[in-house]
Amino acid sequence: MFNIVEKFLSVDGEGPSSGELATFIRFQGCNLRCSWCDTTYSWDKESTLEILTPKEIYNYIKETGVTNVTLTGGEPLIQENIDELLDILNKDDNLKIHIETNGAVDIQPFKTRHKKNNISYIVDFKLPSSNMTSQMNLNNLNVVENSDVYKFVVGSTEDLEMAYELIIKYDLTSKCLVYLSPVSGNIDMEEIVEFMKDKKLNKVRLQAQLHKIIWNKNARGV
Repeated sequence: MFNIVEKFLSVDGEGPSSGELATFIRFQGCNLRCSWCDTTYSWDKESTLEILTPKEIYNYIKETGVTNVTLTGGEPLIQENIDELLDILNKDDNLKIHIETNGAVDIQPFKTRHKKNNISYIVDFKLPSSNMTSQMNLNNLNVVENSDVYKFVVGSTEDLEMAYELIIKYDLTSKCLVYLSPVSGNIDMEEIVEFMKDKKLNKVRLQAQLHKIIWNKNARGV
C-alpha cells in the first residue's frame, strides 16, 4: 500500500518529455529537507490523499490513456514495496516511466532489478544552496545511462560552479542527458546562460519548469 499525496494528468513540466502529456503519481514522504523544496506538503503523512495498492495505481494510469508516467514525491524510491509497483509498470511496454529521485538513494539496485528500457531515472544532485549536498549518493554519477537524466537544481553561482565540476569530472554528458534547472526566485536564467557560454557547456540544457509558467507557481495537481 502506498500513501499518495496526489495523482493527476497534466503536461510534463520538465525533463526529456517536457510539454508532453503525463500521468503523475506523487508519493508521500521524503528523506531530505531541501531549503528550496516546492513540495513540502508531501513530507507529512497528514498530506496523504488516499492509500492505494500497486494494482490500483496501475489501473489509474491505464485509465488516463496517457503513456508517459512520472513517479515523484516526496521520494519514490524510499517507498516500501516500490519494487512491486515497478515490476507491474515494467511489464507494460506501452508505458514510459520516469522516476524523479532526489539523488540520495542509490539507483543501481533498482536498475539491476528492473532492466527493461521503459524505466528512466531523473536524478537530482542537491547543490550547496539546498543544504543537502552531503546526502548525495555519488554512485549515481557512475551508473546513469543514456535513458536517464541528471538534473542540477541551481540557486546560486556556487551551485553553478559545483555543477560544472561534477559534469566535467564524471563526463556526464557522454552518459546521460544533463539539465540545469533554476530555483525560482533565487537566480536569473540569464546568469545560467552566461555561465554556460563562459564554460562552453556543450550538451547541457537549461530547463524552465513549464508548469510554473502555465499555472501559478504554488498550484497543485497541475
